[in-house]
Amino acid sequence: MQGRYEQSTAVNCRGSGVFEPNGPAHSQRVRAVVAALAVVAACASCGSSESEAPKPPLVYVAEAVEKNLPLFAEWVGSTEGYNNAEIRPQVKGYLRSREYEQGTVVEEGQLLFQIDPREFQAELDSALGQLGEAKANLGKSSSHVKRYRPLAVQGAVSQQELDDAVQAMLRDEAAVASAKARVERAKLNLSWTKIQSPIKGVSGIAVAQIGDLVASQTLLTTVSQLDPIKVQFPISEKQYMDLVKYNQGASSGKIGKAGKVLELFLTGDVAWKYRGTPYVLGREVDPLTGTILVEGRFQNPNNVLRPGQFARVRADLGVEQNAVVIPQSAVDDVQGTYNVYVVKTDDTVEVRAVEVGATHGSDWVVKKGIKAGERVVVQGFQKLRSGMKVDPKKKSQEATDAKSKTEPDPKKSSSDARAS
Repeated sequence: MQGRYEQSTAVNCRGSGVFEPNGPAHSQRVRAVVAALAVVAACASCGSSESEAPKPPLVYVAEAVEKNLPLFAEWVGSTEGYNNAEIRPQVKGYLRSREYEQGTVVEEGQLLFQIDPREFQAELDSALGQLGEAKANLGKSSSHVKRYRPLAVQGAVSQQELDDAVQAMLRDEAAVASAKARVERAKLNLSWTKIQSPIKGVSGIAVAQIGDLVASQTLLTTVSQLDPIKVQFPISEKQYMDLVKYNQGASSGKIGKAGKVLELFLTGDVAWKYRGTPYVLGREVDPLTGTILVEGRFQNPNNVLRPGQFARVRADLGVEQNAVVIPQSAVDDVQGTYNVYVVKTDDTVEVRAVEVGATHGSDWVVKKGIKAGERVVVQGFQKLRSGMKVDPKKKSQEATDAKSKTEPDPKKSSSDARAS
């Protein structure tokens, strides 16, 4: 029964042309399907390999350019009074009064303090008394000499008595001279009880108080001459050698002929309206810091600047011709080594060490390692390495790209509107 069913099924199939598993037509169809699947698989593998290929990273670049730049050098220092007179007493005694208004301008010779003068007045009176006694003794001995000389010629007195009288007169003359010196000393001590300002300047706050026992080592106050005012700042040994090279008088300490080439900036980067002159070059290089001290002088009308203020000094050194400049953002500082990422003509990256100079605004002068016209990466160099291919765009395109991302596509907006 089963055999007859299979045979009839085969006959029906062949007769209908629907299925013929062992026929030549079926084999051809199978081979065609397999070939088609192979082609599709090959195309799919090609497409996937192309989609997996990484695109070059996008970086923003800028060109190194040549500029004529003003040359400046900057240092940090502090202001000092042109003359700073520490007021100390010259005699020991009790401070009796303060005769000036603290913080104001005092004149040369103006009375500042008064020490109790009674002790010194008594010493002067005593010295004057001793001087009077010495003068009396001298008058007596002088009269003896005058009387003995003619008597000695007549033989009325001996030569020995005359010699003794002359010696007594000479001794009394010396005593008078000594007494006069004591009087002058007593007068000086008495005058020193009035402590006066040796210079005209701004007075400081009194350190000693009324009633204090003061002596020569006691600081009473300080008076500073502030116009002009000094600014002291250290320069490096290399800068000093450059100064000697371009300024013939620097080696002898004479640098004032440079003129008013210094600018002064105070706290808050406030520029002082008067330019200054480098005036004094220090004696030695500090072995601890490798710097040498320079003193500049600035006009200071109305004593606006005070000693001890922060000062940033900038010197105008002329113009640097054809300086190669790149943005500061293009320089990678790694432990004092400066590198830049140069994009060559084939859009591959070369990491290059450079020697940098002064900064000017957002730019940096490159002394060695970069030529004008070369492209440097200013953004996106963190993961770059030499030989890597990149997709460079100028820095100016960054804003354009950002704007295009934020603005809606007009075509897409119109299609979305139609769809809605």
